[in-house]
Amino acid sequence: MELLGIICTHSCVPGHYYNLLCPKCKGGQSMERSLSLHIEQNGDFAMWRCFRFDCGWAGRAFADDQATRDGVHKKVTSTGNMTEKSLGLVPLDDKAIAYFRERMISEETLHRNGVMRLLGDKLIIAFTYKQKGLLVGCKYRTVEKKFWQERGTEKVLYGLDDIVDADEIIIVEGELDKLSMEEAGFRNCVSVPAGAPTKVSNKLPSSSKDTAYQYLQNCKTYLDKVSRIILATDGDAPGQALAEELARRLGKDRCWQVRWPEKDEYSCFKDANEVLKYKGPDALKKVIESAKLYRSSIEDQVTEGI
Repeated sequence: MELLGIICTHSCVPGHYYNLLCPKCKGGQSMERSLSLHIEQNGDFAMWRCFRFDCGWAGRAFADDQATRDGVHKKVTSTGNMTEKSLGLVPLDDKAIAYFRERMISEETLHRNGVMRLLGDKLIIAFTYKQKGLLVGCKYRTVEKKFWQERGTEKVLYGLDDIVDADEIIIVEGELDKLSMEEAGFRNCVSVPAGAPTKVSNKLPSSSKDTAYQYLQNCKTYLDKVSRIILATDGDAPGQALAEELARRLGKDRCWQVRWPEKDEYSCFKDANEVLKYKGPDALKKVIESAKLYRSSIEDQVTEGI
């Protein structure tokens, strides 16, 4: 760890957590001790993370069997293995569960989808990305809606294992919307791992250069088996642009699109979680069941605008 600039004094003993100066961001202008360091009780494993939002540097190290004579100092090697333990993930506490309860997401749904939190004083929610039951990535969210992904996260859809044998699937724009769909009775739902574009691209790039939607290529074996895809992206302009980008790549002939219900005379609900929170699971279920063929949906929008 010292080779990486982490200064661990004799006061840092195994089995405890310590706040140190981050060697990457130096704690920012305030020079806060933002690096959280933990060494396992037996001294075999250490992990760290900077909790400054504009830094987020994290890592872990394992000690091998080349111990020195005193049995304390060990040669440290890095590893690329990703586990809940190595990422510093712990079960959701009461505060986190209450946060989701306000959004009508149950503990059962959270547990089944492996939603956890980062260890620490701040509430940072961790959405674990799994493929064939193995942890392949993690996306973090604060209550202030700041997002970032764990370094080394695979570019795949969130909830991939739920569509292994599905003939019909739903694609949403965020992990919270995926959980909301489950509350309405739909487990055959996945979320895109990144946000929506500001506008539709002028030309579809080749698959080798289509980096923004690489997750579709990486999940091709799952998506190729699907005959019907319901696009339930956000109702704002970026969400609609995302729906178009997805439909162009997945094939418009097998895509349907939802129309979010009216919130008032001036606006509509934005996404699945808003509908669940304010109108309930039955209303959200009805939205999905009322989805229209994608091209018909576009024609309806044009007709309404005339």
